[in-house]
Amino acid sequence: MNMNSVDEIISVKNVFKVFGSQPELAMKMLGEGATKAEVFQKTGQAIGVFDANFAVRRGEIFVIMGLSGSGKSTMVRLFNRLIEPTCGSIFLNGKEITGLGDKDLLQVRRKDMGMVFQSFALMPHMSVIDNVSFGLEISGVGEKERYCRAMGALQQVGLSGQEYSYPHQLSGGMQQRVGLARALANDPAILLMDEAFSALDPMIRSEMQGELIKLQAEQNRTIIFISHDIEEAVRIGHRIAIMEGGRVVQIGTPRELLCNPVNNYVRDFFNGFDTSRILKAGDIAQQDSGITYEPGRQTPVKAEASLREILHIVAASATPIPVVDEIGLYKGSISQGHLLSCLNNH
Repeated sequence: MNMNSVDEIISVKNVFKVFGSQPELAMKMLGEGATKAEVFQKTGQAIGVFDANFAVRRGEIFVIMGLSGSGKSTMVRLFNRLIEPTCGSIFLNGKEITGLGDKDLLQVRRKDMGMVFQSFALMPHMSVIDNVSFGLEISGVGEKERYCRAMGALQQVGLSGQEYSYPHQLSGGMQQRVGLARALANDPAILLMDEAFSALDPMIRSEMQGELIKLQAEQNRTIIFISHDIEEAVRIGHRIAIMEGGRVVQIGTPRELLCNPVNNYVRDFFNGFDTSRILKAGDIAQQDSGITYEPGRQTPVKAEASLREILHIVAASATPIPVVDEIGLYKGSISQGHLLSCLNNH
């Protein structure tokens, strides 16, 4: 799907990140065709990100996934320049931010990007409202305004009434909400979240994922979320970028990644995953010359219905179930056997 540059909030072009004291040598070797492993073996330089090219759309939850060491956390730190790219360009709203000086960079971090860490990173000696308004205080915002904005952010994350509690009095989930409120208080264009929920127990984690989905829908905020958990990525992500060894190997919706994985690495992420939640009837409908669809004779299912939604319908029918699109055009049929084989193959 083509994107207009207006739709892009962040654009990454030919970005490399080399960790070590001889990045030029590493880049020269890469240019001559050396692999990441060869560069490390001969020079000790580690390639954190290798030739990344992609864009994040305004108002989407964009998940970056990968195994440990794949480069996903490095990537998110390149966005707010906590680390510098070795080469390549990163654009924010069409303006290059890779060449910004300290003063302009500070403005980008304060106004455009809020970061939420896995560790909550709260100051234990400060009340909730002071933790949330800390970034505003550093930016020189007066007490009345920063407290007002902090109260609004706490309301957004469901923590009204906890303003004067201290972190040690809160559960892990509540502490993470404070971390989220602190990032929201600046009203950033982009929320960067690095494994933000992975330290939480499963029930609270699920609750926080739900809060994030709701928050994004209400505010149309752009969220870049780092995760290693496919369940989480599929639940919250509009699109998912999968990284392997510093490379972005594939980007797509959960359905695109599931139906058309570019390699076994991408396919393996979905091992054991309940694919009936992602696959739609239209994804597996089969055209069969022996079947003619007669409207009114048989109740069809919509192409956009998930396989989970249609399981009981197909299971209860002795004949294949017709599938139609949103305007009622016939797309094919699904038999019990075909449905079972699709679920097993995925």
